[in-house]
Amino acid sequence: MNTLKYLQSNEFLLDVDLWRIFANLEELNKISRSFLKMFFETVKKHVSKTDSPMDFSPVLRTFFQGDLCQTHQIYCLNYTSAIVYLEKLRQREDFGIYLKWCEQNEQCKRLHLPELLVAPLHRLTRYPLLLNNIWKRSTDETEKSFIQSLKEKVEKSIRDLEGKVKWLDNFQKFRQLQEVIIWPQVWDRDKRFFVPECLKQNLRESSSENILSSANRLLHHEGRLMLVESTRLLDVYLFLFEDFLLITKIKRNKKKYGGSDTSLIPVCPSLTPELQSFIREGGFCTVLDQPIPLDRLILKNVEPVQVSVFSLRNAFLIQHENRYQQCIAVFLLQAQTETAKKAWMLQIETAISNYITQHETKKSTAFCFPVESSEI
Repeated sequence: MNTLKYLQSNEFLLDVDLWRIFANLEELNKISRSFLKMFFETVKKHVSKTDSPMDFSPVLRTFFQGDLCQTHQIYCLNYTSAIVYLEKLRQREDFGIYLKWCEQNEQCKRLHLPELLVAPLHRLTRYPLLLNNIWKRSTDETEKSFIQSLKEKVEKSIRDLEGKVKWLDNFQKFRQLQEVIIWPQVWDRDKRFFVPECLKQNLRESSSENILSSANRLLHHEGRLMLVESTRLLDVYLFLFEDFLLITKIKRNKKKYGGSDTSLIPVCPSLTPELQSFIREGGFCTVLDQPIPLDRLILKNVEPVQVSVFSLRNAFLIQHENRYQQCIAVFLLQAQTETAKKAWMLQIETAISNYITQHETKKSTAFCFPVESSEI
């Protein structure tokens, strides 16, 4: 961080955002060093005066009831986006030279920057162990009770942080999916529907992209399959969300991001490696048909003998029914292997079961107050 500051003071790497990489590292470092200094001063006093008790309460009260955990939380919440930003910067030659020079320093102990940036996350999780060890060796009941309350406070802080990190990670993932998934207008998707130009603008106002705007929605499974059409096999990518299944066509377009070098696109690390690679290549996914709600999705296995004449293997059928139990769409899908097929079918069956159970639970508790969660 100091090296980057020095370079920027000499007008190098001026466009690199220091905060996006290191966040509040200076503040965290200052507080951690103060904690450590006071901690060892207490030990030193005890060693020099053997009759003095080893009282850590003032030190622990100062830091664990103060800003130590909060400062850690700010840093940890920035960590995921820092890694994404760093991955983008590493493609640049000038930043790569700076990074390589820093990492060759013996103080790095052959660790790379991402491995160094994660250290404060690990340190936060060790604080309850530290407090527990002090609690075990404490003989005063009042002191033990105080240390126990601090330990519980830190553990709650970590649980809350985990909830916030999950929420933030999911938010970043869905923001990336919003950029990658293209929703064609109904008249482009199906030529049967004719809409005059003068009326198209009215229909465009209700955008389907808002479906993925909720960061509370979860993505359970995703992956590439083949869709069997009458004359060909179509490369498709499926997204199984907690409440619907989305089937998209895979397309590659280098001009998707305004003609810029797509290898520099920041990619959310929680997406599958296949999709990450696909995004970097300039690919995107066009929605093939409307989302299939899980309570209206019928999943059917296809035995090899049923489609042997078409030389299809590892196939299964997805049927979309409307609210009147009429079949409005059918998709015959083929997986690479029998194992992949079984995995997809299990994921879909589990998602349907969970959705129906959750939906029924919501109905039965419609008149109850919701339980407040410690997570976001």
